[in-house]
Amino acid sequence: MEGIVIALFGAGIAVFMAGAGSAIGIGSVGAAANGLLSEEPEKFGSMFLLVALPGTQGIYGFVVGFLVLIKVGLIAGNLASLTISQGAQIFAACLPIAFAGLISAIHQGKVCAAGVAVAAKQPSSIMKALVYGVLVETYALIGFVASFFILNGIKI
Repeated sequence: MEGIVIALFGAGIAVFMAGAGSAIGIGSVGAAANGLLSEEPEKFGSMFLLVALPGTQGIYGFVVGFLVLIKVGLIAGNLASLTISQGAQIFAACLPIAFAGLISAIHQGKVCAAGVAVAAKQPSSIMKALVYGVLVETYALIGFVASFFILNGIKI
C-alpha cells in the first residue's frame, strides 16, 4: 500500500508544480496584457496567445498525473499492489514535468510579458514575440516527454 501512496504523491507533485508554474506565468503575462488592453482593447486576440502559452505546462502536468492514475488502476477501480520501489519509480517519473513545468512556465510568462511590450510598440512583431515564448515551451515538452516515456517504461 505504501507504493500506491508514493506513486499518487508523484502524480500530485506533477499536477501541482506544473500548474503552479502555469498560474504564475499566466499571471505575469496577463497583468502586462491587461495594461495594454486598457488602452487598446482591439488587441485582445493577439494578446490571447501570449497569455495562454504558459498555461500549457499545467496541462502537461495534469496529463502525467492522469496517466499515473490510470497506471495504478485508480481510474478503473482496480488498484494495483505496488511495492515501495515501484511507487518510487512512478514518483521519479513525475519529476521531469513537475520541475520543467514549474520553471519553464514562470520564465515563459516573463518572456511573453516582454512580448506584450513589443506588441504594444510594434504590432507587426507579435509573431516574433510568440516565437520566443515557444522556445521556452521546448523545455516543458522535453520534461513532459521524459515523464511520459519513463512512466510507460515502468512495469507493474
